[in-house]
Formats: sequence, structure tokens, C-alpha cells
Amino acid sequence: MQRFAALFESLDTTSSTSAKIGAMVQYFQRAPAADAAWAVYVLMGRRAKRSVGRSLLHAWLIEESALPAWLVDETYASIGDLAETIALLLAVDQPAKDPADDLTLSQWFTERILPLAAADAETKRMRVTGWWRQLGYRECFLVNKLMTGALRVGVSRSLVTRALAAVFGQPRAQIERALIGEWLPSSAFWELLARNEASSHVSHPYPFFLASPLEGPVEALGPREDWLAEWKWDGIRGQIVRRRGECTLWSRGEDIITDRFPEISAAAEVLPGGTVIDGEVVAWQADRVLPFAHLQRRIGRLKLTAKILQDVPARFIAYDLLEFGGEDCRAQPLLRRRGELSGVVAQLGQQIIHLSADIPADSWPQLAAQRERARALGVEGIMLKSWQSHYGVGRQRGAWWKWKIDPFTFDGVLLYAAPGNGRRSNLYTDYTFGVWNGDVLVPVAKAYSGLNADEIQELDRWIRTHTREKFGTVRSVDTQYVFELAYEGIAKSTRHKSGIALRFPRIIRWRKDKTAGEADQLADLQRVLSEQHG
Repeated sequence: MQRFAALFESLDTTSSTSAKIGAMVQYFQRAPAADAAWAVYVLMGRRAKRSVGRSLLHAWLIEESALPAWLVDETYASIGDLAETIALLLAVDQPAKDPADDLTLSQWFTERILPLAAADAETKRMRVTGWWRQLGYRECFLVNKLMTGALRVGVSRSLVTRALAAVFGQPRAQIERALIGEWLPSSAFWELLARNEASSHVSHPYPFFLASPLEGPVEALGPREDWLAEWKWDGIRGQIVRRRGECTLWSRGEDIITDRFPEISAAAEVLPGGTVIDGEVVAWQADRVLPFAHLQRRIGRLKLTAKILQDVPARFIAYDLLEFGGEDCRAQPLLRRRGELSGVVAQLGQQIIHLSADIPADSWPQLAAQRERARALGVEGIMLKSWQSHYGVGRQRGAWWKWKIDPFTFDGVLLYAAPGNGRRSNLYTDYTFGVWNGDVLVPVAKAYSGLNADEIQELDRWIRTHTREKFGTVRSVDTQYVFELAYEGIAKSTRHKSGIALRFPRIIRWRKDKTAGEADQLADLQRVLSEQHG
């Protein structure tokens, strides 16, 4: 564990990409195989089954610290992170040499953390509090994070796979594919990864290729005829994998969603073997895509009924052909892949799986005019893909761009604030905003991004001196400040007091020029909802 703790500290104390990759390379080269596998699992944001809840840890902290509950809660509220609070209050200055220091990261998981799930509450308490009394600050903090599955260290999946590619001398694309789907962290898996044999499962998809936001003028991309233009559909990015008589539908989040969309998997059964298609799962009715909220009705149900299948029919809009006849064709230019994909989809002879249309426009101004239709069509904008582009891995600038329509915006009043995570755990960076419903402010959105570092510091100081009430780590504040927020979509919601839910809300700017009374009304958002959903 000490070796992994040192890696965590190295990653957490630098913003340098090369330094982070170098630290991981060094760790992977020196750590035992099982430890390296578990480190990859954790650093990529995967979570083992939670073995103990946060409420129990909080209660045990109060017992073990022998401090008044109010003082523990005040400390927790100030620090903003339970694992760090436990480590600061209970970790020992001189960690025990035996047995804690002798356990590797793999042993901590397989011999201690994972077995906790089957233990009764008293056994859990004795074991966990015993660890607290043995461990130093770093190890105590990490063990608490690993138990709750809440470890964040500012390392992306891309950085982890780049480090692994350097360690094994393999293409990053191969590493990415090997880590898709479910896999068990173990020395055996690490050895398969090292031998380039970890991606042999018949249903494995390919890593998704992602577009970058178009920030400059579209004319800077060059001749219009060099680019495929298609609508940016509002659904679930997915891949249909048809191999050896099996058909699997994967989401970009690496979840198998075959059983959620039986009509798509049934349509894909007639695809020739050795075919992988990239596309979008959408809710579709009356010749148009339905808002994403309709699709969520399919995702959130444990059992699909005949009624939900009828009310929210799904389609798969095909974007790209990644494998055909069992051959990986991602290195071929898009122009060739698109031609082959068109033939494959045409042979299906049905509409459940259909080709994403090439938007007709001879010039950039004509395409810009088409883009103005996006919101009326229920799409998010336009995708631009170079006809000569290969199908890459992750987000690679230059080949694919997303030319999104301008988001919806509203002015909301700051109502609540909560601490952030990781380096922001001692700052109030998670905000709740409300709009007026008559003379009452009702919460409508939570946002975590959009302010710069100076604004965060300024707002944090203000929150601490203008708190009305405290609810655990959350504070209600004076209703004084107005912020402009953007969002991508709106839907009805029975779970929220306002009756609406906003998709991807984020802060655009701090409106110090406005008073709280000038914030928007709930009726303004309800009008947008009515226009979008009828």
C-alpha cells in the first residue's frame, strides 16, 4: 500500500501530464503484477463493490475520536471529505510495522476490503477501526477512499492507457480495447495485458472515437466538400458487435445494453458475422427523434413492458463501420468505410437500423443555414468528419468536430453550496441555483463548473460569511447573487420540486450586474419545456 500511496501523492501534487505518465510508468514497472492491475482498475475510475457505507464510517469516527459529535461534524464540514477527516483525526503518527505495512494494494482489496461486504456490522466496525489505529495519514486516507469507491486523483483514462502503452510497448488503441468491459484485476489479467492477449473476448467493442468542440469559424476547416456533415443526435452512443453468432449492443460507458433495446438487437441478428457498427441509440417516433428524457424511461426500468416498448420505440442510427468480414477497418479512410456501411445497412431492408444522413449543403453558409433547423429537429447540432479521417481512439483534435447549437440559458439565484472533491474538498464549489415561482425561489439546477479560480475563492469566502443554515456539509446562503447558466435540454420531472430537470447545466458567468429579483421565473423554463415537448 505504501508504494501505491506514494504514486497517489505524485499524481495528486502535479498538474504536468508528462510527470503523471512518468509516475505511473515507474509504478507499473516496479509493482507486483496484481498490484499493477488493481492500480489500473482504481485509476481508471472503476469501483469495486462498496463494502461499507459512509454513514457507518461517520458513526465510527465519532466513537473512535472521543470528540463531541458537533465538533466532528464541524471538522467534516470544514474539510469537506470524510476520508480525509478520518485520517486527520485518527491516523497514527508512527504507523505499525506489522501487519499493515506488509500488505500490498492487491492484498488490501482481496484480503481486507472486499471480504467486508459479507461481514456483519460489528465485525466491520472492529476491522475498520483497527486499521485506523494502525495506519499513517496517507494509507488511512486511501483505505477509506477505496472502501467507499470515491477515489479521485485527476488522472484520465487516456493518461493511464498512455502509460500502459509505454510500459508494454503496445499501441494505445490496443490497450484501450483490452480494458473495455468487465475484467478482474489480477496478476493473470496483467500478464494477458502484457502479452497483448487481454482483448480476445468475442463481444468486445472498439474504443470510441470522439469529436472535439468546434471553437473557430467553420470556414477555417477548408473546402466544404472535404467534410461529411451529419446531425448530432441526442441519444446513447453505442456499438453493435456481431461475431460468431452473438450480437451485443454496447454503450460508450462500457455497459452492455442489449436487453434494454431488444428491437435493435433483433434487427442486428441478420448482420453478417464479423461486423461492428458505431452509432447512436435514439428514441424515435413519427419520423423524428424524441428527447433524451424519453430514452431514459427505457434505461431506468428493471423490466421492459409491452407498453414502454410501444410508447418509446428505439432505433440505431449508424455512423461508422469499424469491422467488416472480421477485419478491423478503422485505418481505412472514412470515405471508404462510409461506402461499405451504406451497403451493409441497405441489405438489412428495415428501418430499425438506418444510416445517419449526409446533410445536403454545397457551401459552409448553406450548412450554417441547415444548422439553424437543429433545435426544431430535436438534435444538438452538426457533426463534421473529414472524409480522409481514420477511426481513432478517444478525443483527437482535427479529424472530427461537433458544431453544436447554442445552449439554452437562464439567470438563477445561488441557494445552496457544498464542498467539492479532491483538491477542492476544502472549497465550496458545488452550487444549487433557483428561479422565482411567484415570490418563492425554487431549486432548478446544480452546477459545478464555469467559474475561474479567483471567482471560486471569492465566492467561497462569501459563502462562509453569508450562511443561513447548515445541513451536514451543505450550506444555504443569502439569496443575493445571480448567475447565468447554460443547459442542453429540459424535461418534466416528478422527483424535483420545480417539476423540471435540466440537462448538463453549467455556469456561464457571475451576473454581479443583476439583483436576485431580476432572476428568471419558473414560468420561463416551463415555456421552454412546452416548446420543446409540446
